[in-house]
Amino acid sequence: MKKTLAFLTLFSLFFAAPAAFAQDSVVIGTVSGSDVAFLEKAAEIAAKDGLKVTIKEFSDYGQLNPALAAGDIDLNSFQHAPYLKSFLEDFPADLTPIGNTYVAPMGFYSKRIKNLDELKTGDVVVVQNDPSNGGRALLLLQKAGKIKLNPAAGITPTPYDITENPLKLRLIEVDAAQTPTALDDAVAVAVNNNYATPAGLNPLRDSIYLEGEDSPYINIIVARTKDKDNPNYAKFVKAYQSQEVAEFILEKDGGSTLPAFPYKKPE
Repeated sequence: MKKTLAFLTLFSLFFAAPAAFAQDSVVIGTVSGSDVAFLEKAAEIAAKDGLKVTIKEFSDYGQLNPALAAGDIDLNSFQHAPYLKSFLEDFPADLTPIGNTYVAPMGFYSKRIKNLDELKTGDVVVVQNDPSNGGRALLLLQKAGKIKLNPAAGITPTPYDITENPLKLRLIEVDAAQTPTALDDAVAVAVNNNYATPAGLNPLRDSIYLEGEDSPYINIIVARTKDKDNPNYAKFVKAYQSQEVAEFILEKDGGSTLPAFPYKKPE
């Protein structure tokens, strides 16, 4: 009888082990680029706290929120808060931000002018064709004093929301990933940080107008709402928002990407 009980105890422990292991692991989705390197660094920190982090890369960022909602991944980290808001307005899903990661300032770039103040009447300006990034570019253009937008449009204005365009700028919308290639044809082009860097553009050095640290477009880690209080998810957020990851972000992108959580700035 004792041998039988011992065997059953060992049997139950053996088969309980994988479940326990699964509870200490997280699968997080992202797209290729800086996000992967940042997540890998956070995974190193999390591993020291007993959490295994698996990073799943997607080629199409449009798949990441549906994959999270479907339960194919536990978390995702690729989007800023306005993008999530826009997504949820079109595709209702129970998704919730659980932590900030970084700010990747959007900038305007040009091969023809050194400053947006050099724009002339009728110049072609390229912005992104999706509401989130395109709206961000238009707000930046408004901040530079080149257009005025209807305040009712909020953080996702479109060219139809332009109320004043004194230079009669010709706004052309293209896919965000294609904006760097438009530099040969347009006078000024809005380019997201994650597309500028792979194209050899340094936001601090090459942009002619750049968002500041006050940008509302903070990138976030997102979970399913029902799982937002999962302790392992909190453990991962804590690892990401560590001093080590903050310093890694600053070093890797030469200061053009900024941590969006409290950290001590290196001297």
